[in-house]
Amino acid sequence: MKILYAIQGTGNGHLSRARDIIPLLQKYGDLDLLVSGEQADINLPYPVRYKFKGLGFTFGTKGGVDLMKTYKKSNIRRLLSEINSIPIESYDLIINDFEPVSAWACYINNKQCVALSHQGAVLNKHAPQPKHTDLAGKAILKYYAPATEHYGFHFKDYDTNIYTPVIRREIRDLQPTNKGHYTVYLPAYNDKRIIKVLRECKDTQWQVFSRHNKTSFKEKNISVEPVTNEAFINSMAGAAGVICGAGFETPAEAMFLQKKLLVIPMRKQYEQYCNASALLSMGVPVLKSLKLKHCDKIKAWLKLDSFVAVDYPDITSQVIATIINLHGRVTAQTLSIQPPMKITSVGTFKKLTLKKILAYIAT
Repeated sequence: MKILYAIQGTGNGHLSRARDIIPLLQKYGDLDLLVSGEQADINLPYPVRYKFKGLGFTFGTKGGVDLMKTYKKSNIRRLLSEINSIPIESYDLIINDFEPVSAWACYINNKQCVALSHQGAVLNKHAPQPKHTDLAGKAILKYYAPATEHYGFHFKDYDTNIYTPVIRREIRDLQPTNKGHYTVYLPAYNDKRIIKVLRECKDTQWQVFSRHNKTSFKEKNISVEPVTNEAFINSMAGAAGVICGAGFETPAEAMFLQKKLLVIPMRKQYEQYCNASALLSMGVPVLKSLKLKHCDKIKAWLKLDSFVAVDYPDITSQVIATIINLHGRVTAQTLSIQPPMKITSVGTFKKLTLKKILAYIAT
């Protein structure tokens, strides 16, 4: 069986999870990897067959995605070229972790696409949602990487096809301690803003991991260093607590390591608002933003001794086996493949995606 595993490369979480999933998929057939996006701070220790720029988001420095930079960096003509370049008809099974190039290649060729991602769980009707629904954000989340089947990971198994997080082996093998420092990872904020707020907590040792600085430095009780996988997980393993965005992998790993957790969702990021709602319901404190006016809440959190207890067993191999059994027992000869469809007009692609988004908003 020929398998394509497509991974979003914009953030670290997708690639971190892929490290544990790839060797499991290799057991079931001939596996090719596809990665699109260029903002991750880690690399895969496996050969990547297809490497695309894709359709990524650019982090800002004030707590959210920089929409202007995202727009300027987007290149729909290049994206179409990447979509049309994949020999999608040659694969028996496509598994997609929120990756748009292969997802749209499957869509325009009427090909099965199995979503295996956190995003596949966020939009489930049984998963926690924020009080104020962002219909446009919800629609974009749904059609950024469209799929025919959905399997998701979330902080709890809210539904049949939702599973508890993939905790990578290097995290599971750690021996957590408490060395007294606090680990901070807030990629949507610049170092200046983070330091301005954290220095108000003068008696706390902060270890900040920055996406905006390539060299380490220290300012009084705050150390700042570039993000590297080993340094970050070692810091988290020895931390008294963790402050991070309301993403998925980092909060899940922090809770698995029994760390006190505080999250700050990225502005105008619907997925993170959903995550924040789920974490809040579990007892994790949530801040709307990183500002001086919230320092009292941070100081109150620092005084807490409790953490949110979770049970995240290693079930990744069972999840992969389920997907293979339900969707992968086919061969190239038994597939009903339509002739490859090529969309060469940028206008046609925009109309197609906009039509789907507007239709979703209207429902």
